[in-house]
Amino acid sequence: MNWQLQERQDRLNQVVEEALRVGPQVITANGEETAVVLSMEEYRRLTPPTDNLADFLMKSPLRGSGIRIERDQDLERDLSL
Repeated sequence: MNWQLQERQDRLNQVVEEALRVGPQVITANGEETAVVLSMEEYRRLTPPTDNLADFLMKSPLRGSGIRIERDQDLERDLSL
């Protein structure tokens, strides 16, 4: 659904409810699409995570658990080409 900027200012509640119920709501100004109102769930789905691998591992529930993960030190691997 598209919304005129003037309407959006007066009916923000309805725009937010429609975003939650129906999906993204497009805001227009002077006939141009200028913004989109999304539910927080949709926003989070579309936004890439900001954590890097180190942050992810630091937040792991296994951190500090004492679990030891050992890497196989054998450098040779059998490959079928």
